[in-house]
Order: sequence, then C-alpha cells, then structure tokens
Amino acid sequence: MNEVCGTLARLCAYLMVLALMAICGIALWQHLPDVTSQVPEPSSKAWSAAARTAPAFAVSQFIFPDKTEAYEILRHPDGGRKDVFHWSGGGTPVAELEIYRPGEEVDQIGSAAGYLAARMDPAGVRETEAAGIIDSKFGAVTLFRRVGGTEAARACLRFYKHLDEPKFRLSGWSCLGEDVPARRGAISCLLNRLVLLAAGHDAKLAQLFAQAELRRSDCGASGAPALSADWVMVTDNPRLRGAL
Repeated sequence: MNEVCGTLARLCAYLMVLALMAICGIALWQHLPDVTSQVPEPSSKAWSAAARTAPAFAVSQFIFPDKTEAYEILRHPDGGRKDVFHWSGGGTPVAELEIYRPGEEVDQIGSAAGYLAARMDPAGVRETEAAGIIDSKFGAVTLFRRVGGTEAARACLRFYKHLDEPKFRLSGWSCLGEDVPARRGAISCLLNRLVLLAAGHDAKLAQLFAQAELRRSDCGASGAPALSADWVMVTDNPRLRGAL
C-alpha cells in the first residue's frame, strides 16, 4: 500500500512539473511576436529619393552659366529632408550644395570636417584641415580643405554652416575659381544666391530666408561678392573692414 501511494505521489509531481513547463512555454511563445516586432527592418530607416516632391530651393544660374545643374531630394522615414544641388562641367563634378532639414532621425554626422571628407572622398583620403571662414547672408561659414596632395586636390574647398533655430544645415564643396580667394568668393556667392521657393508649413524657415535676404550682398562679374560686403576675404581668414 505504501509503495502504491509513493508511486502516485511521484506521478502527480511529475505531471505538475510537465504542466508548469507547458505553461511557461506558452507564455514565452505569446511574447515572442512582441519582441521581434520591436526590431526595425534595416531598410526602413534609410534615406530614399523623393522623385515626386516639389523643389523647395533654387540657385541663380548666373553664377554657373556654363555648368549643368542636377537637383535631388532625399527623405527619411523619421521626417528628415535633404535638397541636394549638383553642378558639373564637361561631365566632371565641380560643386555640390546640400540643404538638410532634420526630422526625428538620429543625425550621426560626427565632426563637420569628417562629414565633408566622407561625402567628397568616400574611398580616398579623408583628412581635412581648416581653411578659414567666409561671410554669407546666413552668417559666417566655416571652410575646410584636404590636407596635403597636389594643388589641384587642395583647390576644392568644403563649406559647412549649422543653425539651431530653425534646425537647418548647409554643406557642400566647390572647385570653382582660379585661386584661393576666387574659390572662397564663389562659395560665398553660391550661398548668397540660394533662395527659398516653398517653406510649406515651416514659418521659421521662411523667416530665416526673409532675414537673410536683408543681409545679402551682390556678386560681381567674377563670381565674388561685391565690395559692399561686410567682410573682406583673404586667403585664410577674413577681417572686418571699415572704421570701428
């Protein structure tokens, strides 16, 4: 009798363990879809071309009369937008301007110099150095150039301007101009000739361009800002002119 009771007790304990394991397994299975759904698809957070989106900006063709212009719009699923101008002459890229308006995406830009170097030399030399600043209707703009190399490689200047309010970034590069002052002037003129076509519902962006137009200086025949500009551009750094 005692052996039968002991066997039944062990059998009940065994069945209880199996039932507990089954309950735990069902609970884990029910939570598995929730865990996997939280992992985003790699392609869901990538920038994509927005071919049917209307252009929001324009640059006067007078500064690039013999160059071919291409306009590209990229959008991010989290709301970011990039309007990119490409200019080329004889099939060779000569300048680029990117206007970035961030959304909720994480902007992993790192340093300004590293970002510009990666864009211009994705598979080459990425070391850059400061090349002074220039003035524009958006304020002071930082310049960079490639470290070392031939004069032709150093001729292309990169530029970067970031604004916090509204969130707005101008960046790019230009190889136009016969010498350093001319190349600096060409970039300043490029930014001064950038105009807003449509702000959508972004009132702060419209206000930014309206205020910038009040500070815009004219470009001379050579592509450099006229002498009425607030800054005098020298090879490395500008200085204020006029009596204080």
